[in-house]
Amino acid sequence: MKCLQEAVIHRRTNYALGKNIPVLPSQIIAAVERMTKETPSPFNIQSARVVLAMEEHHNKIWNITKEALKKIVPADKFAGTETKINSFAAGYGTILYFEETNTVKDMQKKFPLYADNFPLWASQANGMLQFAIWTILDNMGLGVNLQHYNPLIDDEIKKYFKVPDSWTLVAEMVFGELLEPAKPIEKLPIDERVKVFR
Repeated sequence: MKCLQEAVIHRRTNYALGKNIPVLPSQIIAAVERMTKETPSPFNIQSARVVLAMEEHHNKIWNITKEALKKIVPADKFAGTETKINSFAAGYGTILYFEETNTVKDMQKKFPLYADNFPLWASQANGMLQFAIWTILDNMGLGVNLQHYNPLIDDEIKKYFKVPDSWTLVAEMVFGELLEPAKPIEKLPIDERVKVFR
């Protein structure tokens, strides 16, 4: 296991994924449950919701996505789109991240002084959860990437997984066997992003 700082540095976006994962599905389930429980949220709102889809349920997500895209992408340009969606389906599983909007609304009523802030705070907490789970999966030797096909696929996804209407889809995290390392990415000079005063 890497230390936290090393794990964060190592975490990257991986698009070449396969199904022969180096860990047991039960280990993935345990990690997702643990991070969902322990990742902090403002006012302990706990508004993030997660669906962990593996095997045929994972495949269903990307079939739904492909069918939704067929309706809006011109036929002569669909081949590239289909290749991209197939690369996600080639992975082992998908984690769907939702926001439970009734929870956010209840907090807005309970704390009216901060009402305008709760949607933003909830979104930030959801992002922290995504990052925590992504980092843990990477640390387990899995490849991971994050997608955003919402709201295009929301209705069909919610129907298939039988989630409440108050759940709003915010992201789709694909994971699987790491087939090739991530390509290098350019980083801005750190002094353009961090100002230190001492």
